[in-house]
Amino acid sequence: MWLTNAAVLDVRSGTVTRDASVEVVDGNIASIERGRSGGSGDIDLAGRYLLPGLVSVHTHLSVLYPFSATDETEPSWVTVLRALGRAQDALQAGITTLRCVHEQNRADLLLRHAHSQGWVRVPRILGAGRAISTTGGHGHGMATSYADGPDEFLKAARTEFSFGADHIKIFITGGIADAGESLGAQMTVAEIEATVRAAVEHSSYVVAHAGSSAAIREALGAGVRSFEHAYELDDDTAGAIKAQGAFLTPTLCVTRCPDWMADHDFTSEQIARAMEVGPRHLASIRAAVAAGVPLVNGTDYPPGEPIEDTVVAVRELEFMVEAGLTPLQALQGATCTAAALIRREHQLGAVEPGLVADLIAVPGDPTQDIAALRDIEFVMSGGDVIRDDITVAA
Repeated sequence: MWLTNAAVLDVRSGTVTRDASVEVVDGNIASIERGRSGGSGDIDLAGRYLLPGLVSVHTHLSVLYPFSATDETEPSWVTVLRALGRAQDALQAGITTLRCVHEQNRADLLLRHAHSQGWVRVPRILGAGRAISTTGGHGHGMATSYADGPDEFLKAARTEFSFGADHIKIFITGGIADAGESLGAQMTVAEIEATVRAAVEHSSYVVAHAGSSAAIREALGAGVRSFEHAYELDDDTAGAIKAQGAFLTPTLCVTRCPDWMADHDFTSEQIARAMEVGPRHLASIRAAVAAGVPLVNGTDYPPGEPIEDTVVAVRELEFMVEAGLTPLQALQGATCTAAALIRREHQLGAVEPGLVADLIAVPGDPTQDIAALRDIEFVMSGGDVIRDDITVAA
């Protein structure tokens, strides 16, 4: 199959090759040519910008709102069905790869298996299984795994890997889910080091929910590679993240979308707490931008959910631009930079021969205005056409 008459966007450099055709063979990009005429079975993109499918790296497909609705004894089939709908929504929205960072009943690993068997069509999933929390810590009551002390964290992490986890998620600080919760440290350095040890044993890495600078610095020293949120981040810590080659997922959505939160049964106290943290959160991400920290796209909310006339993942990209990234840098955070974080840069994240044919098409140039991603008209995942509004309109 050929995708013809496209403006192919190189997300690494921002350059555009017009009147280009992309050959797709066995789910991969086989070649890119200029000026090729279309034939039977080919898809004419009519000049649209063709770019990689989006990668969302902070996903919870099984979450319930309000959080208090979570039943830790819920049957796994119920959890998987709820997660399936959200995964399908994400794929329709052009999100072709998801990194899940905690799912009840390990629904991410179950969906990944179902996808591999051809039973369901969902994005590519890299899963953490269950995140690991301290007793009474952030994530408690959300069907996480619980551990206290280095030995328990080592065992809990190894357990997730035994179920097929791709990475491990921990909570090194509190968060903003509850009005009385602080952003102070909730894990010891020894507990973090034990979790990292398990990850190294499995050639993997650790993802950390991280609200404050002091805890982030401790986790950097212990070898954590991926940090989420960074509600309070100082310049020195931002520089340390950059120096160590770690990644940061801002999740700006969680402190900037009060209407969405209200529509999803967040309490007035939770919404007030999120809005209170919002200005500090934005300032922290601006500090990360200034330091050159690799920023990636993740939402904390289901990324294909509708929000403000778009979907959450695209709204997050717009917030990242507001925080100081250029549109191209924000786009890289959802494509090639995200692929590097999940260690799939030789498979995903760009429109290049040899990479997987995860592709989306939009009428406008997202490197000039990231809002162009509000108008995704074509989605391909692994060489399979998921959406083709262009041909339908023609």
